[in-house]
Order: sequence, then C-alpha cells, then structure tokens
Amino acid sequence: MNTNSELPPIVYAEASVHSIGGESIFSKTESITSKTVEQFYSKDNMIQKAIEKLKGNGFQVLNVGQTSISIAASPGTFEKVFDTKIVMKEHEVQGIPGKTSTTILDSTNSKMQGLIDTKNSDLADFLEGIAISERVFLHSLASATIEDTSVNTPGRLSSNPPKKDYYHLEPPQDLAKLLLAERAHQKGITGKGIKIVMVDTGFYRHPFFTKRQYHINPVILGPEATNPIHDERGHGTGEAANVFSLAPDIDFTMVKMSKFNTTGAFELAVAQNPDIITCSWGLSTPPNKLTASQAILATVIANAVNKGITVVFASGNGGEPFPGMHPDVISVGGVFVDRNDSMEATQFASGYKSTIYENRQVPDICGLTGLPPMAAYIMLPVEPGDGYDKFASASGQKHPNGDETSPIDGWAAFSGTSAAAPQIAGVCALLKQANSRLSHFQIRDILKKTARDVTKGQSQQKNPAHQGPDLATGFGLVDASKAVDEAKRML
Repeated sequence: MNTNSELPPIVYAEASVHSIGGESIFSKTESITSKTVEQFYSKDNMIQKAIEKLKGNGFQVLNVGQTSISIAASPGTFEKVFDTKIVMKEHEVQGIPGKTSTTILDSTNSKMQGLIDTKNSDLADFLEGIAISERVFLHSLASATIEDTSVNTPGRLSSNPPKKDYYHLEPPQDLAKLLLAERAHQKGITGKGIKIVMVDTGFYRHPFFTKRQYHINPVILGPEATNPIHDERGHGTGEAANVFSLAPDIDFTMVKMSKFNTTGAFELAVAQNPDIITCSWGLSTPPNKLTASQAILATVIANAVNKGITVVFASGNGGEPFPGMHPDVISVGGVFVDRNDSMEATQFASGYKSTIYENRQVPDICGLTGLPPMAAYIMLPVEPGDGYDKFASASGQKHPNGDETSPIDGWAAFSGTSAAAPQIAGVCALLKQANSRLSHFQIRDILKKTARDVTKGQSQQKNPAHQGPDLATGFGLVDASKAVDEAKRML
C-alpha cells in the first residue's frame, strides 16, 4: 500500500443513486442483467437531489445516467465527505498481455474493491455507494499499457496498407472475404441505415476512410476526454476499419473515452440510441467477483440491452476480463485463418467458463485474431506517430515480433479480440438491415447457429477447440452469409 501523498490529484468515480427496487447494485452484482435491470433504476427527483448534494459538497458532475452519476474531485474531498481514506494498492492482473499488476485506488470504509460506503455522510439518503473508476485495458497488441503520444502527420499519408512479405490481412477486402460477407454485400446488404457506436480511444480521419467515403459522424467526447479530431493511442481508429470492412454503409459514431471514464462514455453511447454498441476493452476482475466499478458498468450494459441495443464486447486476450463475460453481451473471441484457409483457435484470445456468472461460457462467437506473440495479423490505419504506430514498429524487429512498418506511416499490424469484436458488430449490422425486427438475443442466436465449427487450436486458458461448441471458440468463426440468410428467413 502506498502513501496518501502519492494519490492522484483527481479521483474519478460513479455515484450510485438509490434504486427503486430497494436493493443496492453493490449487493446484487451477479444478478444485474437486462431482465432485472429496471429494479435498479432511480427516480428522476432522487437523481436531481443527489446531483445538488454532490455539487454542494465540492464534486464535479461529469455525466448523468439512468442509474449512476459520473463525478470527480480531489481525494481529500472524497475522504472528508464520506469519512474514509483513499489508498493506493497493487492489484494482480491476470491475462493482460504485458502486465502482471496494476495500481488501483480503494476506500478503507468498505470491503468491496473500489466501493466507498456513503452511510456516514449527508448524502446517505440519496446515494447507496460510490464506485471508484478503474483504468481500462485494450484487447489488442501484446502490451496493454500503450500510452497516448503526440502525433506526427506526414505530408502524404497512404490510403492503402503498406505491402509486407509476411502473411497478414488487409482491410476491407480480406476481412469481408474470410468472414464470408462478400455475397451479402453483392446483394445490397451492407449495413445501410444501421447506427453503430464504438466506445474507444478516439478516431482520426485517415485517408483509408475518406477514400472509401464511409459515413462517419463527428466524434463525441466522453467525460474528461479531449481532442475530438485526434486518436493519440490509435486503437479506436484501427478498430473502426474492422467494422467498416464488414458493413461499409453503416452510420458510424465514435465516443472517445478517457482511461478512467468508461461507464460515462458508454452511457453517452446509449444516449445516441444506436442499433449496436461495440467495445474492444475490459477491466481486470478480482477472483470470482466484480469490483464496485464493474457492478455499475454491468448495470449500464444491462440497461442498453433492455432498451433493444445490441451490445458487443471483446472476450479479452487472456484472463477473464469484464465485461466480456457479462451474460447479456455478444462475447467475441478469436480464430486465426492461415493462407490456406485453415482455421484454428488462437492462444492470444480468452476462452473459458466464467467463475462469476454461472453457466456463462466465453466467447459466444469468433472473429479474426492473430497468433502470439504480437497478433500482428491485420494491417490497420492509425493516426501517424500515435501509440500504436510507434509500438508496433519501434522495436525494429521482424514479424512476428514487430510489424515492419514505420513508426510514423499511419499503419500498424495488430488484432486481438479487439479486432474481432467490431468485425462481429459489422455482421450484426448486416443482420439488422436484413431483418430490422431482430432482437439482441435473436442476433446472438443466429450468429451461433450459423457459425463455422473450429476444431483445432486452443484458447489462452488452454481450453481446446473440438467438434461442436467449445470453450476455445464458442460456436466457432462467424459466417456472415449464412447469418444473413437466416435473418431473412425469420422475417
């Protein structure tokens, strides 16, 4: 445990307003799904009173959702108002490439990780608890800690990927071909009219997108996010190429999140009333339970699905990260397809039975993901000189330990389940266009029913792929063509 003097100047958190059902989300974490979420809603007048009280006690209100309020203040403000101490702890991280532990903030007045008990404050009548926000991990490259960098825009940026001798995929054509979306595209099923929102690190208008005239709305800034025209890490820009490869005519919006405000950013995504939300990140869970912050996020996700939104999450690149295991989401794992079209589960992707949600097997379905050590598999557009552009090439090593590109060329080879999730979101858009009446769960069932069985390889947890559904790949690799046919059949 570190000393108080080392605390960050600002602490971010989610304030949970008392639920109309009378039970706290912090005592019912594993049972919060789209079927139960309405009992965890809060009355509007209670939310407004909580906002007034929070502001009166020195808190900044960043975003107001249906079940929680995103807030920020100094550590001292939290400590004074809620009669606690904010402390720093080293938290073991399982299955996050490049990380064995991370520093987290915690409160001394409760036993649940990240929970600030409110009962000894004058906000007790309005708030059932405060959840300290956690740092998010991206499910792509072999390092989970790629930082924002200053960008370096060259005079001319290519709209097409650089040619390399090693085997890799190029968007959009290779992804559409391997996931069998070409026939659907030829029949006019391209995602037209379907709204997809991605919550990620931002979006840069790379020539890859502008040349192809994709429909991209202005970036929406999540709480504490800045610079709407830049993507300092590059992750969001690259993942956007994955979704457009499968659904080129979607109506696309990026919600740019900060490292510690995923819940508020996800709430903003829900507020856009999209058909689909796709996310390629996760949070490390304690053994066999959720943290306070994850309980809040579970409620927000369940609310989105309850509203009829299809929610897609990456399963993770090792370990059992949340929310890829949430029972409501379409959980997406990874399959590697080689140059001979042979399919295998990849040890770069998570595949397991959840120890938190009973009978929950992860993933449901798979997209395309590379092999260890780097999963440098798909050549994706990024902002020149950003974190991913530099990381993928900075070592100067040959593939598979590097991608052999320039650190300022605006291209980087990466994948992980980060890439697989938006691929599946794109296929979901095709299904919604083919049959607008499909529910979230019907879409998930169609993807499972029509998937291609994968019988080779194993997941990061060493669960083997075999005939039929398995823990390595779920129901297998998506078949966009068969899925669209099934969606039409259900009209």
